[in-house]
Amino acid sequence: MNIAIDPTPMSAPDDRQKRRLANLRRLLSPRHVAFIGGQGVAVPIELCQKAGFSGKIWPVNPKYPEIAGLPCFKTLADLPEPPDAVFLAVPREMTVEMVGELARMGAGGVVCYAAGFAEVGGEGIELQKALVTNAGDLAVVGPNCYGLLNYVDGVAMFASGPGWARSQGGVALVMQSGNIALNLTNHQRSVPLSYVITCGNQAVFDIADYIECLADDPHVSVIGLYMEGMPDAARFARSALKALKAGKPVVALKAGNSELGSKLAMSHTSSLAGNDKLYSTLFDRLGVVRVRELSELLETAKLLSIGGVPADNRLVVFTCSGGDSLMTADRSAEVGVELPNFPPKTAASLRAQLPNFATVNNPLDYNTSLWGHKDKLETCFETALHGDYDAAMLVIDFPIDDKSGYDACFIATDAVIRAGKIHGKPALVTSSLSELMPIEARDHIIKSGGTPLQGLQTAIDSFAGAARFGRRHRELTAPGALEAALLPSLPPVPAKTRLLGEAEGKAALKAHGLTVPEGRLASAADAAAAGAALGFPVVAKLAEPVLAHKTEAGAVKLNLKSADELKAAVAAIGENLGRYKPGAKAERFLIERMVSDVVAELIVGVKRDPQFGLVLVVGAGGILVEMVEDAATLLLPVVCQDVARAIGGLKIAKLLKGYRGKSAGDIEAAVDAVMAIAGYAYAQRDKLVELDVNPLMVLAQGKGVVAVDALVVMGA
Repeated sequence: MNIAIDPTPMSAPDDRQKRRLANLRRLLSPRHVAFIGGQGVAVPIELCQKAGFSGKIWPVNPKYPEIAGLPCFKTLADLPEPPDAVFLAVPREMTVEMVGELARMGAGGVVCYAAGFAEVGGEGIELQKALVTNAGDLAVVGPNCYGLLNYVDGVAMFASGPGWARSQGGVALVMQSGNIALNLTNHQRSVPLSYVITCGNQAVFDIADYIECLADDPHVSVIGLYMEGMPDAARFARSALKALKAGKPVVALKAGNSELGSKLAMSHTSSLAGNDKLYSTLFDRLGVVRVRELSELLETAKLLSIGGVPADNRLVVFTCSGGDSLMTADRSAEVGVELPNFPPKTAASLRAQLPNFATVNNPLDYNTSLWGHKDKLETCFETALHGDYDAAMLVIDFPIDDKSGYDACFIATDAVIRAGKIHGKPALVTSSLSELMPIEARDHIIKSGGTPLQGLQTAIDSFAGAARFGRRHRELTAPGALEAALLPSLPPVPAKTRLLGEAEGKAALKAHGLTVPEGRLASAADAAAAGAALGFPVVAKLAEPVLAHKTEAGAVKLNLKSADELKAAVAAIGENLGRYKPGAKAERFLIERMVSDVVAELIVGVKRDPQFGLVLVVGAGGILVEMVEDAATLLLPVVCQDVARAIGGLKIAKLLKGYRGKSAGDIEAAVDAVMAIAGYAYAQRDKLVELDVNPLMVLAQGKGVVAVDALVVMGA
């Protein structure tokens, strides 16, 4: 297949990407749009006309005199000037050639609708490479995408009929699925949209580039993502942190998490889906709100865009049903939303306002005695908000088939919104089922200054996510915190590796502040003398770097109390090695002082992930590693507060804090030890492949920790 490729040499990637991003801003807010294709482009042209786009619209087609009532230009060369934006709906081979022509003429950007590129493999991969080469400085969306919508300016470059209405700004959706994007544009949830971008194969721009651009856009309040993978976690981190610094939350639905889902992600948009736990770790690090369903994506984005970021996760909830109260309490407990009790003075006042059969709890079932009474509801809600709360939520369902009942509902919604304004707290109004919040109700609540949410469980989940963002935003905007949260760009995983001897690995870690047992290297003949010098009991281990895991080969002997026991142990290690790995010889042994009086054992590991960089794992160690799978995951570099939080969240933390009267462990020393291991790994980030300290023995409080085993694998 012969495809024309622009021979213009590539400039430095950073410079070119800056020019492409500048052209992306042109593409997003264009003065003129060219539509290239057949009669199918009439649909987006008519959408632009319907929305009142004030710029120029230029259809391009050599065969038709007009499309959608507008005269056609026969070629790109006939256009009055290089277009800021182009919707290109032609076959894939022609797409590649026309992208080159648009780049040469100085166009801003192009939406490439055609499929059949890298997502199909084979020659599609080569076609996509040619497309990228031809793009030059051009901003290219796609290929294999539905298109782009600008709700602020009324620009539709979209292949199918989306939900369409002008807006003053709001949520920008960046979608790695055209069909999901199309469906979300037709939502019935009153989410204000500014842009919808379907990024398809991400040939030129990936999701990080769109975040980078949207973070600067004054019409964007929240960035919502549907993603199946990311090519560069470090770039994503920079962009997400830029958005956070600009006060624009990023809400992400990551799909392709199962084994089957990962395979489908590859075939769908040629993405590397990656490990799901690492995505959650990355999102937590960056303050990205992770959601699990499309409804939660929309509701969370709506809450953040309309209601803003709550100060924290303390919520007061008003219901008119015991069932709603119970479901609210259950879901809040599951997702970490706090429902503080009313202060005594507030509780007494509420009891005086409610019938004697009412129970004054949070959630507060104010029951039907106050229903429809404006003054009583306003007083009740305003009284309740005297407590330590960050937002108020009213659970109410509108009678779909009886609009005469709306007035009584609006009395309640207006009362909670008024109470929220008095106390300076966001007022959220949710229905138990999404369909029980009709558009008339949503419009009324928004105009009154509240935020309508749809579906009780989703509303609680959305509030929890918004509160998490608020906490992380405060942490990351502290001096130096944003810089510390960035991820390094690492070279590829080394093709050849070298296992360090345990003594060598421990010495390197000790130089970074990790405590290791006192020990000596010795031959079989000198082992007994080494043990005597250290003082019994001791441990004997094979010192040769020929086994990654010595215990399973019988190359470790513990609690040796005499010279005779040590001599026998050394001989046994040599025999075991010969059986386990024929031909290997045990010539050197590591003799170490035995560690006793241990409160708990931890494992601290670092692995090199080709997508996420250096991954730090902290968990229950020793024999518990495989049994309980109690571990937390972090990305390097890391700060001590994150390590302390990770250790505190482990199941084994109960042991460390002193379980059932037993001694507490030295948690502070454990945090310092993990930081020492992380510091060594980060210092060796270009060469380190894998590192395991297992077990890290945690001694009683004030007595420190000791790393009794260490495995280090470096690039050769």
